[in-house]
Amino acid sequence: MHEAHATPTTAKQEKLAIPNAECLYKVTRSDLPIRCPMPGASLWDSHPRVFLALEKAGRAKCPYCSAEYLLSPE
Repeated sequence: MHEAHATPTTAKQEKLAIPNAECLYKVTRSDLPIRCPMPGASLWDSHPRVFLALEKAGRAKCPYCSAEYLLSPE
């Protein structure tokens, strides 16, 4: 029988965003270009990096995790 062993969690890991979680991110033009997953996400089980164009429509949705990005006025 195979046993799964938990690895210790560091303080840095506890502050990471949950990968592939449905989220709404409000961003400004100074944050552009926008990519998903966002910096700070736990990438070990996330999706490939995608750059999202939200300049014209003011919003975009990630095709992998459905996270929504809304361009806020500065």
